[in-house]
Amino acid sequence: MDAHCSRCKNLLPETARFCGHCGNRLVTRQSLKERRSIQLIIAFYGAYLLYAVIAYAIYAESDSLFTEIALESVFVLLTLLFTFFDARNVFSLYNVVRIEWKGLLFSLLFPLLTGLTVYYSVDWLNMMLYEEDTNLFYDYMFYDSPFFWAFIFYVIIPPVFEELAFRGFLFNQLQIVTTPRITILATAFIFALIHFSLLSFVWIFPFGIVLGYLRHKYSTLWLGMLIHFIHNLIIVLLDYYYFEGYSFSEIL
Repeated sequence: MDAHCSRCKNLLPETARFCGHCGNRLVTRQSLKERRSIQLIIAFYGAYLLYAVIAYAIYAESDSLFTEIALESVFVLLTLLFTFFDARNVFSLYNVVRIEWKGLLFSLLFPLLTGLTVYYSVDWLNMMLYEEDTNLFYDYMFYDSPFFWAFIFYVIIPPVFEELAFRGFLFNQLQIVTTPRITILATAFIFALIHFSLLSFVWIFPFGIVLGYLRHKYSTLWLGMLIHFIHNLIIVLLDYYYFEGYSFSEIL
């Protein structure tokens, strides 16, 4: 289908990049799509970085349940807001897809390995470097039903909404403007950076690469959500076990 030059209205073939009459550079649908994606990527990174900075500052001053609920609510709403700009493509990632048994088995075993390895290695490093225990239940011990809130804030919200934000919306926008490899690395890097922890960056970055690879390979968010859920569940269960001294049967 032919097109017209926006400057001189000269009739041009659809494949033209420049107007042969006035030399005007033509803007194609693909270039407009790429430009929009770049703008959304910049807005996404800026918004989440600002959120992370503000949340970090607020947590330093107050760690009440109200603060936690308010900040988590902002994160959820921010994620849903960005998802709105690409809702059709993002929600297609929740379709039921055929996954080979190796992929499913990996998604069950991998978070068991990462959960245990990360928990004990980070705990050891914190004791060696900072001589402090970072058990999350020291912050939750004054809440009513501390395990319930830890489960919501660590085991439910991150797997659902972090995967939606980073392997859903951001991944979709990046793959429009770059290669799958760069997309996987970039989403993993930003995912790790937003957590605002140099120590955590060491394991979150490769963890994000694995999640990004599975997202690319199977075109679904379900495996990433499953891995993220199991990994975080192990961390919470171990923290609760060592904090309260309960058996796992009592916790569950």
